[in-house]
Amino acid sequence: MANTTHTLAALPKGKEAVITGFADDTLALKLMEMGCLPGEKIILQHIAPLGCPCAFEVNGTLVSLRKSEAQFVFINT
Repeated sequence: MANTTHTLAALPKGKEAVITGFADDTLALKLMEMGCLPGEKIILQHIAPLGCPCAFEVNGTLVSLRKSEAQFVFINT
């Protein structure tokens, strides 16, 4: 099965992906400081009742992101 590139905003709940990069340098710095590095596995664990924010597990830590932030994170599924 071939890898497909998407953004984190499109990741279904419970699905695992690998971070490949970022579209926004300022957001990239913030996320990398929280452990969201290219090559790390990321899983969507929880979605707030109104759909935003979402909690993603990265390296054993939960990171909360808005959908507007998640659209700038590239992933392979």
